[in-house]
Formats: sequence, C-alpha cells, structure tokens
Amino acid sequence: MASDRDGGNCEMGCSMIARTQKNRRCKGQAGFSLLEALISAVVLTIGLLAVCATLALGLSTTQNSQMDTIARQRATQALESVYTARQTATITFDQIENVSATGKGIFTKGFVTLTDPGPDGIEGTIDDVPVTAITVPGSSGVLKGAVPPDVSVNLANFQRQILISDVVIGGTTNPNLRQIEVTIKYPTTTGIYRSYTVQAMISAYR
Repeated sequence: MASDRDGGNCEMGCSMIARTQKNRRCKGQAGFSLLEALISAVVLTIGLLAVCATLALGLSTTQNSQMDTIARQRATQALESVYTARQTATITFDQIENVSATGKGIFTKGFVTLTDPGPDGIEGTIDDVPVTAITVPGSSGVLKGAVPPDVSVNLANFQRQILISDVVIGGTTNPNLRQIEVTIKYPTTTGIYRSYTVQAMISAYR
C-alpha cells in the first residue's frame, strides 16, 4: 500500500512539475513574442521616418536646384546687360562704376531687391522697374500651360548686388580695366540664403 501511495504521489508530483514547466515555457514564449513585436514596431517607425526625411530632402533639393538656375540666369543677364550697353555706346566707360557722390557711376551699391531693367535696358540702374514673376515648368518638367499646371515663381525675395571695382596690377591701378561682380541671393525654405556670383573684366576699349 505504501508503495502504491508513493507511486501515486510521484505521478502527481511529476505531473505538476511538467505542467509548471510547460506554463513557464508558454509564458517565456509569450513574453518573447511581445518583445519581438515592440522591436519590429520601432524598426518600422525608424524606417518610415527615414523615408519621409528622404522625400523631404528630395523635394527641397529639387526646389533649390530650380532657384539656383534662376539665380544663375539673372546674374548672367545683369552682366550681359552691362557689356551690351558698353558695346553699343549706350554708356561710357566712366559710367561703369557704382553710384558715388563724386563719380559718374550709374550702378546701385550693395544688395537691393531684384529688379527688371527700365528704359535704358541696363540692370541695376536708377530707372529699373519692379521685378515680374516668371513661369517655370511644373511636375512634368516641361512648360505645359494648364495641364499639368506650370509654376509661377515670385522673385520679389531675390536680391542683387553689382559690385564694380578697379583692377590693380603690380600695385598700380589700371585706368582702362574694371572688374564686375554680380551676385544674386535668395532665401531657401529653411530661411538660409543661397547665392550665385559671376565675375568678369570690362575694358575701356570696345
């Protein structure tokens, strides 16, 4: 009898131990699955944030590239207007200077709001007129008109500086040569200014 009881107790004890171990395994597995889910959620969130950041950077880069092109065109256009005026004798060499109290220069000093040329056809002079918006291609990359819509860019926040300086060679100022430096700058969507500069020499001789 004692042997039977011992055998029964052993079976009950073994059964309880087996159930306890099984429960522990189940609890351990459940906890591990929850941990995996949390890690997966974190990884997925990081991935989505990275994708969003990449898209935002791509859009910003595209817009900046377009604005850089406009700045380059306007800087080159201003420089060419000075050369054209000089070659056609619209202005004299003495007038190719920045405005001063004593000189004959006709070009504004420092950074000013971008303007379009006035009646004289020269950019950066006193008779300039307010700048007009320009139309650039929309999402298609080609000027289409209404479908898809082209984009109108307001240039009122662009600024221009035409800096004219003497050319010094070997410590001596060359009276027949001047350097023209045209800079166009504009604010990006982040508020940081970007700029584009062109430089050239102009001579008193045509």
